[in-house]
Amino acid sequence: MKKIALLGAAHIHTPDFVRRLLARDDFNVVGVWDHDTDRANSNAEKFECRICSSVDELLALDALDAVIVCSETNRHEQILDKVAEAGKHCFVEKPLGMGKADSERMEKKLADAGVLFQTGYFNRSRPAYRKIKELIDSNTFGKISRIRLNNYHAKNLKEGFEGWLWMTDLNQAGVGAFGDLGTHVLDILLWFMNDLEAVTASFSSPLSRYPDCDESGEALLKFKSGVVASIAAGWVDLDMPLTAEVSGTKAYAYVMKDDLYLVSDDIKDAHGKSPFEDVPERLPHAFELFLDSVHSGEKTNLVSPKEAAYRSTVMEAIYEAASTRKWVNVEPYHQ
Repeated sequence: MKKIALLGAAHIHTPDFVRRLLARDDFNVVGVWDHDTDRANSNAEKFECRICSSVDELLALDALDAVIVCSETNRHEQILDKVAEAGKHCFVEKPLGMGKADSERMEKKLADAGVLFQTGYFNRSRPAYRKIKELIDSNTFGKISRIRLNNYHAKNLKEGFEGWLWMTDLNQAGVGAFGDLGTHVLDILLWFMNDLEAVTASFSSPLSRYPDCDESGEALLKFKSGVVASIAAGWVDLDMPLTAEVSGTKAYAYVMKDDLYLVSDDIKDAHGKSPFEDVPERLPHAFELFLDSVHSGEKTNLVSPKEAAYRSTVMEAIYEAASTRKWVNVEPYHQ
């Protein structure tokens, strides 16, 4: 049985990760640390494990294999410096960093440490997106003209972020609603395409619920190949049926809920009238993929530190573009 510990419990996804860990019998959660005593006590109770008084104490736990980092984003670097030095595998909730500078420093230290790394980009496991990537990589779309991706929910229209207010503070989170949810579709877009050139964006706060925190937004991204993409994200939509569109000269695809619809004269049954059935299997959630990799030691279907850092770099550029109302150039991703 592998030993794992929770380093910070601030992120809104923490309860889901706790549930997933409690459902498995191949991990023993041996410690919890959080600078917030109530959060530390609450989560340690669930695991019936030790409460650590510091990051150093937690990382020194006997035979510790891996850690889950769910702290506020502005605490990631100081935590990951120690995680990398201790040589512990780590799942770090997205986004990796506040922007380009801290993310690239973390990337280098994690890469030098040679540890397994994962972050919470769960959309890569979805069959529809896996199929679209396969079609893009095989040039089945022909010349792609546009891509559109959406990621919204209604949390700000309903209960809001009580209990998770740090996520509405850009000094702690680095981003607001657009960055929180938009990073998922940004990851998918950059997984599809790697020749980004420039970005621009516009944000809004229709409810003005939290000072200086965007609640919704759209970004345009230009690629050197000629593709123009848009990503939309926020906390103020009641529903989100259409999540993706890809339009090319030889094929057109869209995702409705979890179903892929495909139109192409060159692909059997790609008539667009019903969901396309020839799709890959659904992979486990990104968190489960990390836990599985800790056991196997293999980096199968994991997001690399370099990929995670690049998403923070691009998101920082998007926020700069929204603030300045200009296009901001971004260096393309280099393997």
